[in-house]
Amino acid sequence: MDSKVPGLMDEDGEEEEPGEEIESAPPLKVGEEREINGSGLRKKLLKAGHGWETPVSGDEVTVHYVGRLLDGRQFDSSRDRGAPLTFKLGQGQVVPGLDRGLVTMRKGEISLFTVPSVLGYGDAGANGVLPGSDLQYEVELISWLAVVDVCKDGGIIKKILVKGNGGQPRDLDEVAVKYRVRLPDGSVVAETSDGGVEFHINEGHLCPALPKILKTMEKGERAAVTVQPQYAFGEDGRDPENGFPLIPASTILEIDLELVRFKSVLDVMGNMKVVKKVLKEGEGYRRPNDGESVSVRYTATLKDGTIFERFGHNGEEPLRFVVDEEQVIAGLDRVAATMAKGEVSLVTVEPEYGYGNCEVKGQLSTIPASSTLIYEIEMVDFTREKEPWKLNGQEKIEAAGKLKESGNSLFKTGKYQRAAKRYEKAIEYICDDESFSSGEQKMSNDLRVSCWLNNAACSLKLKDFQGTIILCSKVLDVESYNVKALFRRAQAYLESSDLDLAELDMKKALEVDPQNRDVKAMQKLLKERRAEKNKSDAKLYANMFSRMRKDTDADLKVTFYKFAPYEFWQLSLDLSTSDLNGHPQKPGCWHIGLEILSAAARLVVLHGRSETSSLVPRCRG
Repeated sequence: MDSKVPGLMDEDGEEEEPGEEIESAPPLKVGEEREINGSGLRKKLLKAGHGWETPVSGDEVTVHYVGRLLDGRQFDSSRDRGAPLTFKLGQGQVVPGLDRGLVTMRKGEISLFTVPSVLGYGDAGANGVLPGSDLQYEVELISWLAVVDVCKDGGIIKKILVKGNGGQPRDLDEVAVKYRVRLPDGSVVAETSDGGVEFHINEGHLCPALPKILKTMEKGERAAVTVQPQYAFGEDGRDPENGFPLIPASTILEIDLELVRFKSVLDVMGNMKVVKKVLKEGEGYRRPNDGESVSVRYTATLKDGTIFERFGHNGEEPLRFVVDEEQVIAGLDRVAATMAKGEVSLVTVEPEYGYGNCEVKGQLSTIPASSTLIYEIEMVDFTREKEPWKLNGQEKIEAAGKLKESGNSLFKTGKYQRAAKRYEKAIEYICDDESFSSGEQKMSNDLRVSCWLNNAACSLKLKDFQGTIILCSKVLDVESYNVKALFRRAQAYLESSDLDLAELDMKKALEVDPQNRDVKAMQKLLKERRAEKNKSDAKLYANMFSRMRKDTDADLKVTFYKFAPYEFWQLSLDLSTSDLNGHPQKPGCWHIGLEILSAAARLVVLHGRSETSSLVPRCRG
């Protein structure tokens, strides 16, 4: 049973991993027998196990077994030895057939496996088994421990002793852990008190391995972890500390570890200026959307503990406000949008998202300028908008129309980001054409185009030129001659220095509206930008040829005659009106492109436009 047998080789010569493919057949009933995955290995269920979980390759399993030949003669038994066998699955520590069979078993299950010779001891034989013999194993799966290679390099191996639940902590989260750290000789070199120790994962603790391990654990999980020196204290070791002895250099650590609990910490704004630590988880996954009304209970303090505001306590009504309507400070508003019903959190708000540099009279005390604010806040409840898929066509159009009007009001006051969010939300209501009747279809299409155009205007104001191009292109896909879309996309192309595409959109817009003043004004700006670019290009080319070696005039002309493709000729003829945009490269020319451009520019400078122009017929020939 415990003889080391190589795994089978597949057709490509690679060793197969043990395991069972998912089958469509129902689970075995007691007394039933079935072949596993067409491998020749057969399994007969003698006693059902508990639950639905099964071990996987790499896990440490503990089993009792009895091995027999097909004629009933016994050749091996853990029961006769009085102790079960513990080993790692998939490591070649038992015959391949047992590795494959055990991954189909549940805790407490007893099964009889008929193992073909190729998955047993093969042609070599062993343990008194003749070469080529088929075998039978009666196996009881007593238990198993999940084993995790945390860094996938063997540097940190975690053996799960007790499974946890409730999710895994992340970098910013605050964890409470208990641990006991031992050297290979059993001496204890670090240990927490009964209450454990609390810290934020990203701040680190004990050794580099600990944060890495904790991010793989769930609340309540207990594990035995082996840490190699590179993830422990490396070549330096550690001096005696807190009454614990020296940790020698290059020492392996054995850590008994428990993740007692953790508190989720969220960087709300992405810059650590508004940080939320969850003290009590809320209900479900739903969070308030912008425009929904929320009710919150909180106590607000300064860093020195002074209370300046309190709502919803001692019989008082909670504070009610609408998310993303600037009815409270920005930090509190954004935090509310991340909270579930019933959630309680501790929130720290830096001045930038609080009251800034202003001194403010609070409900209970004055808030000095540049104050950091601390809120202990509970999400009592919030209104829930109907999801778009629950509305009929007319209701969707009405909801989208209100959001569009709200966006227009925000745009007029210069709040472009908030306006853009309103337009995007409006489009969510009217993006599904199938829900509208024929009469509603035109209204929804017009509203969708209007929201795209208005959102494009927001993107222009926010200098998101690529976003503008995408939104205007959506409009032009359905209305190819929409002047507003052409004009705004041309603006975006112009600001992105894509002058040729800007010019194409301007020309198309003037075909529809020849007297459009805004487009004509932009054409003048386009001419100015072209002149600036040509001047810049001429300077670039002049600098390029000035750095080249001083070839003879004849050498330059030979290079020009022989290699220059037509596009580069055109570019060299008139540096005041040509640029690189819109001149496609010929295959294979790019590797000499810069050199040819330099030669072209130098010919113009040395010989003038007339001589250079006289070369064109020869190029065309």
